[in-house]
Amino acid sequence: MRSRKRHAARLSAARQAGKIGKIELSTSSDDRQERTEDRMPQTITTGIKALCEAAEREIETLAIDDAVKLAGNDGVVLVDIRDIRELQREGKVPGAFHCPRGMLEFWIDPESPYHKPIFAQDKKFVFFCAGGMRSALAAQAAHRMGLQPVAHIRGGFGAWKKAGGPVDLPETMPGEGKKF
Repeated sequence: MRSRKRHAARLSAARQAGKIGKIELSTSSDDRQERTEDRMPQTITTGIKALCEAAEREIETLAIDDAVKLAGNDGVVLVDIRDIRELQREGKVPGAFHCPRGMLEFWIDPESPYHKPIFAQDKKFVFFCAGGMRSALAAQAAHRMGLQPVAHIRGGFGAWKKAGGPVDLPETMPGEGKKF
Protein backbone atom coordinates (compact mmCIF):
# COMPACT_ATOMS: atom_id res chain seq x y z
CA MET A 1 0.00 0.00 0.00
CA ARG A 2 2.83 2.36 0.89
CA SER A 3 4.32 1.80 -2.57
CA ARG A 4 1.02 2.70 -4.23
CA LYS A 5 0.85 5.99 -2.36
CA ARG A 6 4.43 6.83 -3.35
CA HIS A 7 3.67 5.99 -6.98
CA ALA A 8 0.51 8.12 -6.90
CA ALA A 9 2.46 11.04 -5.42
CA ARG A 10 5.20 10.77 -8.07
CA LEU A 11 2.58 10.48 -10.81
CA SER A 12 0.75 13.55 -9.51
CA ALA A 13 3.99 15.57 -9.32
CA ALA A 14 4.99 14.51 -12.82
CA ARG A 15 1.52 15.40 -14.14
CA GLN A 16 1.72 18.87 -12.58
CA ALA A 17 5.20 19.41 -14.03
CA GLY A 18 3.89 18.53 -17.48
CA LYS A 19 6.12 15.48 -17.81
CA ILE A 20 3.29 13.05 -18.52
CA GLY A 21 1.30 12.91 -21.70
CA LYS A 22 -2.10 11.44 -22.22
CA ILE A 23 -2.76 8.76 -24.80
CA GLU A 24 -6.10 7.40 -25.87
CA LEU A 25 -6.55 3.70 -26.31
CA SER A 26 -9.36 2.12 -28.28
CA THR A 27 -10.21 -1.45 -27.34
CA SER A 28 -11.31 -2.49 -30.84
CA SER A 29 -12.83 -1.16 -34.03
CA ASP A 30 -16.24 -2.58 -33.05
CA ASP A 31 -16.09 -1.26 -29.51
CA ARG A 32 -15.86 2.53 -29.71
CA GLN A 33 -15.15 2.90 -26.00
CA GLU A 34 -12.02 4.86 -25.39
CA ARG A 35 -10.06 5.41 -22.23
CA THR A 36 -7.27 7.74 -21.36
CA GLU A 37 -4.15 6.43 -19.70
CA ASP A 38 -1.22 8.26 -18.14
CA ARG A 39 2.17 7.41 -19.62
CA MET A 40 5.56 8.65 -18.55
CA PRO A 41 7.58 9.30 -21.71
CA GLN A 42 10.71 7.25 -22.28
CA THR A 43 13.81 8.47 -23.99
CA ILE A 44 15.63 5.59 -25.63
CA THR A 45 19.22 6.74 -26.07
CA THR A 46 20.64 3.70 -27.84
CA GLY A 47 18.63 1.73 -30.37
CA ILE A 48 18.96 -1.91 -31.35
CA LYS A 49 20.84 -1.05 -34.55
CA ALA A 50 23.56 0.78 -32.60
CA LEU A 51 23.74 -2.03 -30.03
CA CYS A 52 24.20 -4.65 -32.76
CA GLU A 53 26.81 -2.56 -34.59
CA ALA A 54 28.76 -2.16 -31.34
CA ALA A 55 28.53 -5.90 -30.68
CA GLU A 56 29.82 -6.70 -34.16
CA ARG A 57 32.86 -4.49 -33.55
CA GLU A 58 33.69 -6.68 -30.53
CA ILE A 59 33.06 -10.14 -31.91
CA GLU A 60 33.66 -12.13 -35.07
CA THR A 61 30.85 -12.08 -37.61
CA LEU A 62 30.80 -15.01 -40.02
CA ALA A 63 29.56 -14.72 -43.58
CA ILE A 64 26.91 -17.33 -44.28
CA ASP A 65 29.08 -19.33 -46.70
CA ASP A 66 31.80 -19.66 -44.04
CA ALA A 67 29.24 -20.58 -41.40
CA VAL A 68 27.63 -23.35 -43.47
CA LYS A 69 31.08 -24.93 -43.92
CA LEU A 70 31.31 -25.29 -40.11
CA ALA A 71 28.32 -27.65 -39.94
CA GLY A 72 29.51 -30.96 -38.52
CA ASN A 73 32.92 -29.58 -37.46
CA ASP A 74 33.89 -31.26 -34.15
CA GLY A 75 35.74 -28.14 -32.99
CA VAL A 76 32.66 -25.92 -33.28
CA VAL A 77 29.42 -25.68 -31.31
CA LEU A 78 26.62 -24.02 -33.27
CA VAL A 79 24.39 -22.35 -30.66
CA ASP A 80 20.81 -21.66 -31.72
CA ILE A 81 19.39 -18.96 -29.46
CA ARG A 82 15.96 -18.76 -31.09
CA ASP A 83 12.81 -19.29 -29.08
CA ILE A 84 11.54 -22.89 -29.04
CA ARG A 85 8.49 -21.81 -31.07
CA GLU A 86 10.79 -20.58 -33.85
CA LEU A 87 12.51 -23.97 -33.97
CA GLN A 88 9.17 -25.78 -34.08
CA ARG A 89 7.91 -23.50 -36.85
CA GLU A 90 11.04 -23.08 -39.02
CA GLY A 91 13.19 -26.12 -38.33
CA LYS A 92 16.66 -26.64 -36.87
CA VAL A 93 20.28 -26.82 -37.92
CA PRO A 94 21.27 -30.49 -37.44
CA GLY A 95 23.59 -30.88 -34.47
CA ALA A 96 23.12 -27.31 -33.21
CA PHE A 97 22.77 -26.82 -29.47
CA HIS A 98 19.59 -24.99 -28.52
CA CYS A 99 20.03 -22.34 -25.82
CA PRO A 100 17.13 -19.91 -25.43
CA ARG A 101 18.48 -16.35 -25.38
CA GLY A 102 16.99 -15.71 -21.95
CA MET A 103 19.04 -18.54 -20.40
CA LEU A 104 22.37 -17.91 -22.15
CA GLU A 105 24.28 -16.20 -19.34
CA PHE A 106 22.92 -18.67 -16.78
CA TRP A 107 23.95 -21.68 -18.86
CA ILE A 108 27.44 -20.28 -19.55
CA ASP A 109 28.34 -19.38 -15.94
CA PRO A 110 29.91 -22.41 -14.22
CA GLU A 111 28.80 -21.00 -10.84
CA SER A 112 25.16 -20.91 -11.92
CA PRO A 113 22.84 -23.71 -10.82
CA TYR A 114 21.69 -23.76 -14.47
CA HIS A 115 25.18 -24.21 -15.98
CA LYS A 116 25.39 -26.49 -19.02
CA PRO A 117 28.68 -28.42 -19.40
CA ILE A 118 28.69 -27.86 -23.17
CA PHE A 119 29.84 -24.29 -22.47
CA ALA A 120 32.91 -25.58 -20.59
CA GLN A 121 34.25 -27.33 -23.70
CA ASP A 122 37.36 -26.11 -25.49
CA LYS A 123 35.58 -25.30 -28.76
CA LYS A 124 34.53 -22.33 -30.84
CA PHE A 125 30.98 -21.19 -30.12
CA VAL A 126 29.06 -19.83 -33.11
CA PHE A 127 25.74 -18.22 -32.22
CA PHE A 128 22.78 -17.70 -34.52
CA CYS A 129 19.21 -16.51 -34.29
CA ALA A 130 16.59 -15.91 -36.98
CA GLY A 131 18.14 -12.82 -38.58
CA GLY A 132 21.50 -12.16 -36.93
CA MET A 133 20.68 -9.41 -34.47
CA ARG A 134 20.00 -11.34 -31.26
CA SER A 135 22.98 -13.58 -31.99
CA ALA A 136 25.31 -10.56 -32.26
CA LEU A 137 24.21 -9.47 -28.79
CA ALA A 138 24.41 -13.03 -27.46
CA ALA A 139 27.94 -13.55 -28.79
CA GLN A 140 28.97 -10.22 -27.27
CA ALA A 141 27.55 -11.21 -23.86
CA ALA A 142 29.26 -14.63 -24.03
CA HIS A 143 32.55 -12.97 -25.02
CA ARG A 144 32.30 -10.48 -22.15
CA MET A 145 31.70 -13.38 -19.75
CA GLY A 146 34.97 -14.95 -20.92
CA LEU A 147 33.71 -17.61 -23.31
CA GLN A 148 36.08 -17.84 -26.26
CA PRO A 149 36.37 -18.01 -29.11
CA VAL A 150 32.91 -16.86 -30.12
CA ALA A 151 31.31 -15.65 -33.34
CA HIS A 152 27.86 -15.12 -34.76
CA ILE A 153 26.34 -15.75 -38.17
CA ARG A 154 25.40 -12.71 -40.25
CA GLY A 155 21.82 -13.17 -41.42
CA GLY A 156 21.09 -15.98 -38.95
CA PHE A 157 18.92 -18.99 -39.69
CA GLY A 158 17.12 -17.18 -42.51
CA ALA A 159 20.41 -16.75 -44.39
CA TRP A 160 21.40 -20.33 -43.50
CA LYS A 161 18.27 -21.72 -45.15
CA LYS A 162 18.59 -19.42 -48.16
CA ALA A 163 22.23 -20.53 -48.65
CA GLY A 164 21.15 -24.19 -48.69
CA GLY A 165 22.62 -25.09 -45.28
CA PRO A 166 21.35 -28.37 -43.81
CA VAL A 167 18.02 -28.06 -41.99
CA ASP A 168 15.93 -30.53 -40.03
CA LEU A 169 12.41 -29.53 -40.96
CA PRO A 170 9.79 -29.22 -38.23
CA GLU A 171 7.52 -32.08 -37.37
CA THR A 172 3.97 -31.78 -38.60
CA MET A 173 0.63 -33.01 -37.38
CA PRO A 174 -0.21 -36.65 -38.10
CA GLY A 175 -1.44 -37.08 -41.67
CA GLU A 176 0.39 -34.00 -42.95
CA GLY A 177 3.54 -34.04 -45.01
CA LYS A 178 6.78 -32.30 -44.08
CA LYS A 179 6.76 -28.49 -44.33
CA PHE A 180 8.89 -27.11 -47.15
